[in-house]
Order: sequence, then structure tokens, then C-alpha cells
Amino acid sequence: MKVVIDEEKCVAAGQCVAAAMDVFDQREDDGIVVLLDENPSDELADDVRNAAAVCPALAIRIEE
Repeated sequence: MKVVIDEEKCVAAGQCVAAAMDVFDQREDDGIVVLLDENPSDELADDVRNAAAVCPALAIRIEE
């Protein structure tokens, strides 16, 4: 699994962090998503898929 984010689409809602905090964080100054791990382990796969699903801006793409 590879995670790709589009910072231009991000609206800083923070749903990704709530769903998968080991993979996503937010910048302090504006809340835009920060990708902590572009190749998360299999144990985090469901959380990452959920984060992509709940992102209101569809800024997270998963490549299998």
C-alpha cells in the first residue's frame, strides 16, 4: 500500500488524523495534512482506507 496526499485539496478537517494518527498529522500553522508514513504496515491498512473514505476533500489516494 502506498498513500498519496494532495495538499492542494486538503481542507484541514483532521478526519485523517482521527482515523489513522500513526500515518497522518496536521501542520501546526494551517492544519494541512502531513503524511508520516507513505507505506504503512498491513496492520494500519484498514485505518488508512477509512481515513481516505472520511476525507471530506478526497485529498487521500491509496495505491495498492
